[in-house]
Amino acid sequence: MSKLYYSISEVATMLNVNQSLLRFWEKEFAQQIQPHKNVKGTRFYTEQDIETLKQIYYLVRVQGLTLIGAKKKMKESKSSVAVHQEIFTRLSSVKEELLAIRKGLTLPTDNPDL
Repeated sequence: MSKLYYSISEVATMLNVNQSLLRFWEKEFAQQIQPHKNVKGTRFYTEQDIETLKQIYYLVRVQGLTLIGAKKKMKESKSSVAVHQEIFTRLSSVKEELLAIRKGLTLPTDNPDL
């Protein structure tokens, strides 16, 4: 990430979620997510907001926690959640790369040793 602010559509695309879900999470996690709004009400998210949204996504969508459980976890140990979310993201990336490599490999069928 290299921009100072990101639009709600950019963030929704990054997380592969609907914009309405981001607005809902913003209301539910009002203390943690506070995007800047212009006079029209257009939301602009900082990198810190995006990292928090990634953590919420991890807790709710990956770990299967309820919103109440996710709020509790974010209050208790936000740094721990950040570490686990980052590990999950890296491992998912490695998995995708390995699957792409596997798909690209072809075994020769004329070699009886394989």
